[in-house]
Amino acid sequence: MPKTIVIIGFGPGVSTGMADWFGARGFSVALVARNADRLVEGLQALKARGVVAAAFPADAGDPAAIRAAIAKARDELGQITVLHWNAFRGVGAVDLVAADPAAVRSVFDVAIVGLLAAVQESLPDLKASGEGAVLITNGALGDLSPMMDQFAIGLDAVGVALGNAAKDKLAGLLAARLAGEGVYVGEVIIAGAIKGTPTGNDLGISPSTVAEAFWTLYQARSDLRARVS
Repeated sequence: MPKTIVIIGFGPGVSTGMADWFGARGFSVALVARNADRLVEGLQALKARGVVAAAFPADAGDPAAIRAAIAKARDELGQITVLHWNAFRGVGAVDLVAADPAAVRSVFDVAIVGLLAAVQESLPDLKASGEGAVLITNGALGDLSPMMDQFAIGLDAVGVALGNAAKDKLAGLLAARLAGEGVYVGEVIIAGAIKGTPTGNDLGISPSTVAEAFWTLYQARSDLRARVS
């Protein structure tokens, strides 16, 4: 049976690596992002490699838009086998104690509300496929440690850190809830910058390294988390 991966939060870096990796292994690929130019570029690159692919613009922080994009992906590409959540949102360089509460809340609109809506919309497909999976990209800024807290403050990345920590908990809760329904949940925590992204460089972590870690989790379907650095 054909397999489809829906990648939400598509752009340079991890999600491009995931599209290439899963596409090369027979998956149809649905790309979802706000940036239309990135979607066009990603779609063209996949089709040039012979991968069946389609793109659907949507804001990862808008549950209705995410649900609609997943429904369109299902209609166009078929039953969803894997949902990959790669979206995140920060609040920029702010003093945490002076941050706009509405901006902080928008972090969780993506990290929690959008992700949960995506899981809910794709869940019937994931269960029916017999090998469905939710794969979540996360970052080490969410680690619960004084050192990482200081690092996040120094990077002006408090929004990302808060979102990562919350997303990590949601990944565990989803894994516990779905374990008995044949749906695997896996999370790759990235400790470092990714090549091809604004914060990365030639010495950063290769997107294919992250994609391979996700693939290993997906194939084994046992461990919840892997870490790459």
